[in-house]
Amino acid sequence: MADAQILFSEHRDGVFRYLSRIVGQAETANELTQEVFLRAWRAPVTGATAVERRAWVFKIARNLALNHLRDVRRRPETVELTEAARPATQELSVALQQALAALPDLDRDVFLMKETVGLSYDEIASACDVTVDAVRARLHRARVQLREAVGRQVEDRRACGVRIGRRPQEGSDD
Repeated sequence: MADAQILFSEHRDGVFRYLSRIVGQAETANELTQEVFLRAWRAPVTGATAVERRAWVFKIARNLALNHLRDVRRRPETVELTEAARPATQELSVALQQALAALPDLDRDVFLMKETVGLSYDEIASACDVTVDAVRARLHRARVQLREAVGRQVEDRRACGVRIGRRPQEGSDD
């Protein structure tokens, strides 16, 4: 029981951030985070190093996230805000979320494990059952695709005369 509590206290925030970026809803991410640690408590890993335990926790989180996304795709619920209802920063956030969703599952997971949680390449490789070289390649590919997708969104907004993420400076004419 003490091991489960330590595991929870050490990795809860990272697992939650990772799941939040995948599912896009804090409440769902919280439920999935609880499920991750419930599963970790039910089937504890013994004799593993701290790095191996961290990778194992994120492997559980990744599998739960993939299952959740599969279920959501089977019964999609879309709530669309009108263009005028979304502020520019929210629009950018939506563009990023859409770009993340468009990535292949493994590329998205590798990116989020590295960028939102800070897992090492070895930990990501273990959590995703791939080699470290595959992690590097997938991370690079994900970054390029996200940069292009979000860049297109920003350019589209600028072409329409909408500014993204910039507030007028005091004393300026903006």
